[in-house]
Amino acid sequence: MAWERKIIRIVRVRNSQKKGVLAKLLTAIAEAGGSIGSIVLLTETSRHTVRDITVSLENEDMLHDVLNAMRESEDTKVIEVRDEVLELHQKGKIAIRSRYPIESLATLRRVYTPGVAEVCMRIAKDPSQARLYTSISHMVAIVTDGTAVLGLGDIGPLAGMPVMEGKAMLMETLVGLSGIPILLNTKDTDEIVNTVAAIAPTFAAIQLEDISAPRCFEIEERLQAMLDIPVLHDDQHGTAVVTTAALMVATRETGKDLNKAVIGQIGLGAAGHAIGQMLMRLTGNPVYGADLSPEALNRFEKIGGIKSNLKEIMEMCDIVVATTGAPNLIKPEMVRKGQVILALSNPNSEIDPDVAMEHGAAFAADGKSVNNVLGFPGIFRGAVDANAPTITHEMLLAAAMKIAEMTPPGELVPNPLDKKVHHAVARVVAETAIQQGIARADYVPYVEE
Repeated sequence: MAWERKIIRIVRVRNSQKKGVLAKLLTAIAEAGGSIGSIVLLTETSRHTVRDITVSLENEDMLHDVLNAMRESEDTKVIEVRDEVLELHQKGKIAIRSRYPIESLATLRRVYTPGVAEVCMRIAKDPSQARLYTSISHMVAIVTDGTAVLGLGDIGPLAGMPVMEGKAMLMETLVGLSGIPILLNTKDTDEIVNTVAAIAPTFAAIQLEDISAPRCFEIEERLQAMLDIPVLHDDQHGTAVVTTAALMVATRETGKDLNKAVIGQIGLGAAGHAIGQMLMRLTGNPVYGADLSPEALNRFEKIGGIKSNLKEIMEMCDIVVATTGAPNLIKPEMVRKGQVILALSNPNSEIDPDVAMEHGAAFAADGKSVNNVLGFPGIFRGAVDANAPTITHEMLLAAAMKIAEMTPPGELVPNPLDKKVHHAVARVVAETAIQQGIARADYVPYVEE
């Protein structure tokens, strides 16, 4: 899914110690279009106060106006403007650290030569021992070629690195996996497949990320056939899992039967194609699909979908999911009474949820509510824990059902930072793999250290 892009700046100001000065400053910021976040008092004297004010803006163009308004505000001096996001990213957001301190020669000899030789020989005789005696058991490659980064498009692998680091942080924080970003300086499908296959022995699983359609479909399919570890394109399946969970909740809240509803999917890129496929496998019914690309329509038809268009879907379907990246594509007059509409493109959805509700929708939400971070950490943790060679549809469906089950009343999905949800997803994914007979080792549930 695309990402919401807001500009956030921390502005340090010195105000005269007079009544009403801060109120005037905050009013000036708001009138210039800025949203005020935290206000931190740093120093205070009888004459002045110094504060850090966090200001959010819709776009970069507004920054100049807001800063001018602050500078012109009475008895205010702007001392400095800081970009908190850039500061946080300096030197990167992740690092590999040793689990054990090396503070003596005795420890050195155990972790390195000569002691390590015994471990090497054990693995040479029995390769399965690598999962027990090395970090492979919790290492996940996060692979990108930078061709479909967030809503930014083809910006290249280096520019995609901050996103890969973010994914790695979420994996480690939420489920204790060690995500390792892998940047590939090629768009050639064969080169990508061969490179990932060659480095695969380092990892317990492969997460494909921000690779453009339609290449992403072939790359995932070929790697899944070649490797005996899980390979998953998160933009497809992570998004599909969380969207399906959201629809389970939405239909439950509105009294609809998901298995009997007529469903339409507008936009058949990586996310839309996978969402439609998951819903068809879940309900056993075809999904109507719309896209400007004839190739995408044909690909969707081959998996059981029905070729359609925006007008027909809005007229016929009880449930509409949109992943087009086209803001305001769905006009208010297109909304049918009682429809469930998930307009998932960010930062601007295909229709504002409030507008859809005003025009008769029974339920509407946008992409701010549906975040695939609810899916991929637990899915990978469960697959790795079960030592499964692949991630099946049944494992993904089990994840969606668990997310829906753990959604609090009145919410569309759970809090994405609730570790209990991720641990529950991991457990049900692993248990499903065991039930399918594809778990290859005694299953030990993940327990946070």
